[in-house]
Amino acid sequence: MGKIIAIANQKGGVGKTTTSVNLAASLGVLEKKVLLIDADPQANATSGLGIDVESVEIGTYQILEHTAKPEEAIIKTESPNLDILPAHIDLVAIEIELVDQDEREYMLRKVIRDIAASYDYVIIDCAPSLGLLTLNALTAADSVIIPIQCEYFALEGLGKLLNTIKSVQRIHNKDLDIEGLLLTMYDQRLRLSNQVVDEVKKHFEAMVFDTIIQRNVRLSEAPSYGESIINYDAASKGASNYLSLAHELIKKNS
Repeated sequence: MGKIIAIANQKGGVGKTTTSVNLAASLGVLEKKVLLIDADPQANATSGLGIDVESVEIGTYQILEHTAKPEEAIIKTESPNLDILPAHIDLVAIEIELVDQDEREYMLRKVIRDIAASYDYVIIDCAPSLGLLTLNALTAADSVIIPIQCEYFALEGLGKLLNTIKSVQRIHNKDLDIEGLLLTMYDQRLRLSNQVVDEVKKHFEAMVFDTIIQRNVRLSEAPSYGESIINYDAASKGASNYLSLAHELIKKNS
């Protein structure tokens, strides 16, 4: 069965969707079969792979509602070996609709465990919150990657996320691992960036990925063209960083 990895951090703007899209595309280029699940109502992973969000009729919302099967929602992307289960703004309603349901934390797990068998990796792009959607993703996942931006408030809120992961491990998913902490938006010219790298590595040691995602203009431009960095500019620093991360992930799981 494919490994299910949630990309989570309740802080916005840390590079979650950038990582979800570009790690998934990089794994695909390395000949792994990948499914990207957009579990964020902002649907940026969906639009970032060139899919018109308004045209999405069946997506994560319908899957969690059990009004459609994942197979009906999955779309093949233009990126090699990469499929996506898209999202739409209507996903925002799911937190309210699930709140009275039994086993509401297990809705995503129930639907994707079967389909994961068809893939090498399933990547879940989580919403920037610790609500029911993110809880569903963590309950469904085998592991979690936590992006941390190399900026002043980098570690703020990380304790809260780690506590949430601990409680998910205790109550809903005892097998959930932390795949690693990923340093993003690194600018080697800034002393602050280097201080954050040192601090995170000092606190978390082996939990931190060797690969660091550097600030890169091409990486910021790619989503507006509806392309992963691999498709948009394979020679860029951003593409090289995410391919390095994909290699590191494959090696870690081989």
